[in-house]
Amino acid sequence: MIELRHLRTLMALKESGSLAGAAKKRFVTQSALSHQIKELETRINSSIFVRKSKPLTFTHEGSRLLNLAEEILPKVIATESDLKRGLEGESQQLKLGIECHSCFRWLMPVIEQFKQHAPAAQIDISSRHLFDSLNALQTGSLDIVLTSDPVPGHSVAYQHLFDFEVKLIVASDNTLAAQAFVTPAQLAKQTLISYPVPLARLDIYKHFLEPAGIEPGEQKQCDLTSMLLQRVACNDGIATLPTWSIRESQGLNLTAVKLGAEGLKRPLFGAYRRDATNANLIQKWLELVANEGIILQRVDQ
Repeated sequence: MIELRHLRTLMALKESGSLAGAAKKRFVTQSALSHQIKELETRINSSIFVRKSKPLTFTHEGSRLLNLAEEILPKVIATESDLKRGLEGESQQLKLGIECHSCFRWLMPVIEQFKQHAPAAQIDISSRHLFDSLNALQTGSLDIVLTSDPVPGHSVAYQHLFDFEVKLIVASDNTLAAQAFVTPAQLAKQTLISYPVPLARLDIYKHFLEPAGIEPGEQKQCDLTSMLLQRVACNDGIATLPTWSIRESQGLNLTAVKLGAEGLKRPLFGAYRRDATNANLIQKWLELVANEGIILQRVDQ
């Protein structure tokens, strides 16, 4: 098999006109270069240049390989450059959609890390496509969506990033606060305080109450996590939040309780178009988010 290192050696031989010069260009010893040339000649069963010729003269077979090198290597260099620009290019943009109100706080460090890897990249992160993010992804309005609810389809790929736990938050003097865990039946008719999201889309309803045939009481909505926690502390209702948001409750009269004996675990996926032209940026972002997820899990244990 002819390898790129063989083609690079041929180019070095042509440019330098001697074994010694080619070895210097390839940053190897002359003995190592001779061994590599002998290996290539054994593979093609032919000599690639006329021995002791000055200037160095390629054989017919050597010339064919040299032509191949002159055709292939510029393409390899151009491709490497394109891939590198995928992380560094000034025109690169990453439009991020989030189906999670409480993710912004822990995503800030990820954005800072991402800027270090791709300082010229433009990042647009928002929740304005909160209820139609996957559609916005397919139409090109977004490049990546962080979601816990993948929708099967051929045009969108889903990369699992990490799992997280959702817990019940109640005032510490609420009778539920003394429980090791709660059952769906214990939350029947309870006033539920949530972000401004339809009940049917909430994890607590979709994956805990509804499967058990339980309906909550009134749903009250709140835009900010801090305000939501304050209202729960005042016994205005109960709420559920990912464990990373519970850290904001420090100093408040609140208790976190497991949902079910095993807890309610949810996955987080990074969704992106399979034909995305900024695949390098996307993969770097998802890698950093997954790493941050590992840190979040350690802190929450």
